[in-house]
Amino acid sequence: MRLNGVDDRLERHQYPTTAEKIIAAHGNATVELANGSERIGDVLERFGDQTFEDPEDVLTTLRAGVCHRGVGRRFYSDRDPTTDAEYGPSPVSF
Repeated sequence: MRLNGVDDRLERHQYPTTAEKIIAAHGNATVELANGSERIGDVLERFGDQTFEDPEDVLTTLRAGVCHRGVGRRFYSDRDPTTDAEYGPSPVSF
């Protein structure tokens, strides 16, 4: 996710503040996602009424709330599947 200067705008905002005030002041600003972009107002509206103590609270909420276009390859995992010996039954020797 690229913030396109949103982080600078949020740094200058007065805290503590509400999601409603952030949306009113900066809601039309966009962040770039892996496949498109999204308005920060749309992201914050998904979370309803919130109070933010500092800019990092807002950024954390933005990172958690971007739509599926911000994920990159959906359902992709770079982790190897587990083997039977790791979490499955113990091997039996005959």
